[in-house]
Amino acid sequence: MREPDDDRADTGSAEEAGAAAPPIERYDDGVIAIDTLTAGMTSVTAGYLLTAPRPALIECGPALSIDNVVAGLRALGMDPSDLAYLVLTHIHLDHAGGAGDIAEAFPDATIVVSDVGARHLHDPERLNRSAAQVYGPLYDDVYGACTPIAAERIRGVADRDTIDLGGGRTLELLYTPGHAKHHIGVHDHDTGAIFSGDSVGVKLPGMTVLRPATPPADFHLEAALASLGRYRERAPARVYLAHYGPVDPPEAALAEADERLRLWASVAEAAYLETLDATGTPPTGTELDHVAETLRRRFHDEVDAGALETDPDAQRRVDLLNDTRSNAAGLLRYFHRRDAGTLTEVG
Repeated sequence: MREPDDDRADTGSAEEAGAAAPPIERYDDGVIAIDTLTAGMTSVTAGYLLTAPRPALIECGPALSIDNVVAGLRALGMDPSDLAYLVLTHIHLDHAGGAGDIAEAFPDATIVVSDVGARHLHDPERLNRSAAQVYGPLYDDVYGACTPIAAERIRGVADRDTIDLGGGRTLELLYTPGHAKHHIGVHDHDTGAIFSGDSVGVKLPGMTVLRPATPPADFHLEAALASLGRYRERAPARVYLAHYGPVDPPEAALAEADERLRLWASVAEAAYLETLDATGTPPTGTELDHVAETLRRRFHDEVDAGALETDPDAQRRVDLLNDTRSNAAGLLRYFHRRDAGTLTEVG
């Protein structure tokens, strides 16, 4: 691994990787954030590099922005043989879509993912097909297809498995379903940091509070709340969101995440019940529209009006990653399965 001369990007090596170096931020606990520049915007999805004898990257973003991540790693002095692990909190394409490309660029890296989702990285046909249906035009314009990864390069992990980064530094993988049934959180014992993927929520530039991420197909309210509880038990020194950056103080952030998730679910459930007719069935086509509009009106002030005036991407980031319609769809699916008695323990 080459050592950069200072904190500035090594633009020469980044250009060799096919893209200019993206924004890179070093935090006081030694964590390095690489901005994936997803959808051409800053502060959408972060990849976090942990430097150690066996370096690890947590999250990589979608396939269509993976050149930015590779360029960032090159700028930080990472040669193709240096990266030991790519750790993915879950297999949604905004987190893991570029995993196959990272595996190709760093041929010694092991791809770490929940054993629940590992098979979809080896054979991503179903993952890509589902994503294309969910994302529509954004699949081709923002995300792109996840490419297959050889089975021997993938390590599926279970709850409380660990990764040895060398030098006495270990990562503990926590099974944290709720946002998705294949979600894991990462606890870095060296820094005390938690890398929470989407399980704590989203707080993008301009957002005034944490917003829960409750998309279909397998959002599960009780599992999501239990996952937040597992993080709180570990009293983390810092919580890093994939979207976007650290939220401090961590104890307050986790309490806020719990409170906001309960509030969103309560508002959505009340709107859902309003759509039911005498038979207990909503009129066709009205349910999702009503719940999404109710959430939009109730939580419209979660993006600061001043930020909308000064940052042209403030609303676009939220619409891309955490719009009320997507959250409404996930909550409705949860309510339907709960009421039908088909809800499983985690999704």
